[in-house]
Amino acid sequence: MSAPAAEPADATAAKLSSELREIGDQAVWSLSTAKPGNGVDQLRDSSTDTYWQSDGPQPHLVNIQFHKKMRIQEIAIYTDYKPDESYTPSKIAIRAGTMFHDLQQIKVEELSEPSGWTTISLMQPPEYDDGTPEDERALEPLRTYFIQLAVLANHQNGRDTHIRQIRVFSPRTGTSNDMALPEMSTLDFRIHSCIR
Repeated sequence: MSAPAAEPADATAAKLSSELREIGDQAVWSLSTAKPGNGVDQLRDSSTDTYWQSDGPQPHLVNIQFHKKMRIQEIAIYTDYKPDESYTPSKIAIRAGTMFHDLQQIKVEELSEPSGWTTISLMQPPEYDDGTPEDERALEPLRTYFIQLAVLANHQNGRDTHIRQIRVFSPRTGTSNDMALPEMSTLDFRIHSCIR
């Protein structure tokens, strides 16, 4: 499996203004372990100079839990091999479910000395079967309450890990306005779609 392409540092800002929106602030974040002063706040502070540092045996886990089922198109992870070396993840698993007890592994990504943003697509075949062959179905964003990133291995067999930023993106499509109301498809719905 080839490593996903790293993106320029300002790539996440461009995505926010285009077809995707960052939804990480709508989630509750938790970590399996963290060194003091290197936890969730540093992982989500929008600075690539700070980082989460784990403190314990692998796998190192980042748990992202939403209060409702969300459509997740991709996750962007910022890592930098040059300063972090053996702390840099080399193998990451993405798991999804409703809670810890029913997580299923969706994807495993191999990273080779990454520097910058690595984007992992979570587009999936539809959950329903409409008779279309699976390889011809259009992919849809993953719909889930809970995402877990598991760092399974680090470069140079490192023990602890550094991840500098994580962003979770949802598609903007399917909304009728900036207030993220669902698209109104029937006349009765459209009549009552405006706020008075």
